[in-house]
Amino acid sequence: MTQKSKVFSWLLFDFANTSFSVMMVTFVFPLFFKNVICAGEPWGDALWGFSISLSMLLVALISPVLGAAADYSGKRKRFLFAFTITSVIATALLSFSGPGMAVAAVLLFILANMGFEGGLVFYDAYLKELASDKSVGRLSGYGFAMGYLGALSILLLVKPLLSKGIVLPNMANVQLSFLVAALFFALFSAPLFFALRDEKKEDRSALSSAALIASIKEVKYTVQHIMSYPDLARFLLAYFFYNDAILTVIAFSSIYAQNTLGFTTGELIQFFMLVQTTAIAGSVIFGFVTDKIGPKRTIVITLLIWFMVVVAAIFADSKELFFYTGMLAGMSMGSSQAASRSMMTRLTPKEHVTEFFGFYDGTFGKASAVVGPLVFGFVSAQAGSQKVALASLLLFFTIGLLLMTRVRSAGSTCIPKG
Repeated sequence: MTQKSKVFSWLLFDFANTSFSVMMVTFVFPLFFKNVICAGEPWGDALWGFSISLSMLLVALISPVLGAAADYSGKRKRFLFAFTITSVIATALLSFSGPGMAVAAVLLFILANMGFEGGLVFYDAYLKELASDKSVGRLSGYGFAMGYLGALSILLLVKPLLSKGIVLPNMANVQLSFLVAALFFALFSAPLFFALRDEKKEDRSALSSAALIASIKEVKYTVQHIMSYPDLARFLLAYFFYNDAILTVIAFSSIYAQNTLGFTTGELIQFFMLVQTTAIAGSVIFGFVTDKIGPKRTIVITLLIWFMVVVAAIFADSKELFFYTGMLAGMSMGSSQAASRSMMTRLTPKEHVTEFFGFYDGTFGKASAVVGPLVFGFVSAQAGSQKVALASLLLFFTIGLLLMTRVRSAGSTCIPKG
């Protein structure tokens, strides 16, 4: 298998899994869960928030240990396959969910989202071996661009099914769209499992008691000595805060557009297609920018763009202005995520790449998704305004930006292993 084939299969996985993100986390399933499964009842919002938070929290807890186990055993691909197939099957089963099935839908969604989010730990870890330091920014950018292209593609596929709205009378078509998303994920992720190979490390079992004990000890050692990686520690903390805000904006974008600005289902589809298109451009353009000026400066630039996005959304009093805001959000979304992954790759020692990406994608990435929605919901409830809640996210961006300026982009000090 040539290097180009390996890279393409890796990119194709991004194309595949982002279809789950846009369909099941950002757009269609959240509205279906609230409007159909929970019949529009107010407790539906609380149950949805709980589902997101719990799935992220569980991934945050297990990712570092499983990442270390993958490094110990060399069986990274097997972990990725297990998480991927779990997400695909659970998503397919959600196509049978309907009114009065809130508990079953919550359990299936938690499994599906854990499969999606947990798989990213092992997927992102491949970046270090597929790209050189000089090209990691471009490859990371191409990956996110392919992901947003996948999201755009799945929206085009399911658009006819959603033309009558995400409502009870159109339930059968909406359910079918979930099955389409599951098949899309399975089909386009498959090439990666044929193209990439696990690292051969004697006969170490991935989930044996010896492997798990060694993995827990490794994670414990890393946590205890994380300050020996000063730049990595600062970056992860900065990432926690600004990613918190970004994920919250993404999670509440469809609800905000519908509740605050009165978007119809058709307008929401057009909005998210537009966002995915500009995200593709942002990922590619800023991928080159990252290799040119470095990931740190690129992240700082994208965070300043996010400030503009939040302020514009707060003052947006028309659908047209919100569309323009969405275009800017798409540009900054793709670029900030691609540059962050590049930064993490540069700061991570090769021998602990999956373990450290367990902290990046798992502990810090997913834990931030627990805090952000809770803060947004609390502020919105207390203030009685989603715009005030949106403004509260500026604090998270500010803290992330200040911490980011203290990160040295040259690298971190390696922890001496004992």
